[in-house]
Amino acid sequence: MGVLTGFAIYLTVWWTVLFVVLPLGTVTHAEADIRLTDGSDPGSPVNPNLKKKFITTTWVSALVWLMIWAVIHFHLINLSDLPWRS
Repeated sequence: MGVLTGFAIYLTVWWTVLFVVLPLGTVTHAEADIRLTDGSDPGSPVNPNLKKKFITTTWVSALVWLMIWAVIHFHLINLSDLPWRS
């Protein structure tokens, strides 16, 4: 795997993991019984903790990327091993 390919795979994994991590641990305004001003959504998070979620996303993505790299580098799954339908 080349550097550019590895980086592209990491970015794809990072965005996928981000959408998994974003809803974890969030408390909405409706759940916290906080009165909203006009035009506010009751489903919006009170404190989204984005910095913590970005850090979590980065290290989880690194672990997933390392697993993908190991599978590709050590040929743990070969295309000839996969079942094909014709």
